[in-house]
Amino acid sequence: MEHCDVIADYGDLCGEGPLWDDLHEILYWTDVTGRKFYRCYWSARQHELVKQDIEINAVALDQSGGFIVTNSTGIWLWDGKSRMQLIAGEVEGCKCQMNDSIADPAGRLFAGSVFYDPNKEYELGKLIRVDTDGKPHIVDEGIHMANGLGFSPDCKTLYFTDSAARRIYAYDYSHKTGDVSNRRILIQVPETEGLPDGMTVDSEGFIWSAQWYGSCVVRYDPDGKVERRISTPAKQTSSITFGGKDLTDIFITSAGQSEPLTIMPPNYDPCSGYIGGRLYHVNLNIPGKKEFRTNISVKS
Repeated sequence: MEHCDVIADYGDLCGEGPLWDDLHEILYWTDVTGRKFYRCYWSARQHELVKQDIEINAVALDQSGGFIVTNSTGIWLWDGKSRMQLIAGEVEGCKCQMNDSIADPAGRLFAGSVFYDPNKEYELGKLIRVDTDGKPHIVDEGIHMANGLGFSPDCKTLYFTDSAARRIYAYDYSHKTGDVSNRRILIQVPETEGLPDGMTVDSEGFIWSAQWYGSCVVRYDPDGKVERRISTPAKQTSSITFGGKDLTDIFITSAGQSEPLTIMPPNYDPCSGYIGGRLYHVNLNIPGKKEFRTNISVKS
């Protein structure tokens, strides 16, 4: 069993969205519920709160030096300090209530909207693409709880997680146009396991999926078969990214505020044990790959 080290312990209510900046060797992550945004200067092992009272569900690095932020009110261009500019609050009449996101090789952004509510009938989420001119487009729909995204190393496949459906989908992806097609179920997570949450893809094309309620990260081969599990101390393990000089450092977020849902696995106890809130690290000498940067321009 691999041992996960604790890198930071801010008691994050919903630690999420870890993102490695390879140019500056900085790890970013967010506390969605606590409305906080952090960074860690990895070589010095120093971390700090960057911004609070800001809702960030996910960020992508932008070539401007700032970020593209997704949250419950839309998709935003953020300079990393004080200025946030709305890119899209809705698309084709649908509200941009966004969760996870990822930059593509051409500088576009893909992100998923989510309206999941187990207590009533709810609108299904969309997969949205924002082109470099800032225009959003719906490229797929019918998603219950949009979550982690990733690209295969050859950039011919886009992966997209639906946590409530316990699925990771695969799409054929066109680098040239940004179009996605041929959605199919690559991974169907059993009901006895946790929910697939944030994810990433390593340089060998293996998919790493954090399991909320599962106290682990699962590594799947490109065909969707389980290759290994990495146990974590946190029941609500939320997301994962690669970083470090050679991209073999693995960073894992977790969430400390228990969020019981009817789709929990059988016999899961949301009231006892360590729920989460810490940022973890492990190195298995498996290299990840660099994240792309968006290149989105927004008219003032």
